[in-house]
Amino acid sequence: MRRLIGVVLFGFVLIPAAEAASEGGGLISLDTSLLVQAVNFLLLLVLLYKVAYRPLLAKIDERAATIKRQLEEAEQAREEGRRTLAEYAAQLQAAQAEARTVRERALREAQGEQQKLVAAAKEEAARLLDAARAQIEQDVRRARTQLRQEAGTLVVEVAEQLIKRALREDDHRRIVEDTINRMESRS
Repeated sequence: MRRLIGVVLFGFVLIPAAEAASEGGGLISLDTSLLVQAVNFLLLLVLLYKVAYRPLLAKIDERAATIKRQLEEAEQAREEGRRTLAEYAAQLQAAQAEARTVRERALREAQGEQQKLVAAAKEEAARLLDAARAQIEQDVRRARTQLRQEAGTLVVEVAEQLIKRALREDDHRRIVEDTINRMESRS
């Protein structure tokens, strides 16, 4: 740094001053005032170096460190975001797989329930059909019994009329019994 100041001082102050003095006058004369001006300039450079340049360099370094730290934090945040995104993607896939499993299980249960309901409906239909057949058979038996009774009554009435006309009582009983036996064999 001191070399830089020396070179700058030499380049800007002494060389032009020497050229001007050799030409016989000019803006700067080579006397004691030049030495005072050079010392003042050096003091100004030292003072500016200590008061302005060092704090400026410190601020620049501090700012560079802050930017570097912020970049590292941003990279860490980005990496954390990637990990979080990967975790969420894995959780989403797991949730989708679980949803598929639940859906498939619900479909199987629904099919099982449907089969149970169909079987129950078939059993109920068979039971109702059996009950209807039994009721029909009972009604048929009742109708046959009633028909036999009516037929027997009609036979008796017809026989009475025939008997009254020409038959004796023995003939009358035989005709009634034959008629009842024929009716029973038909049913």
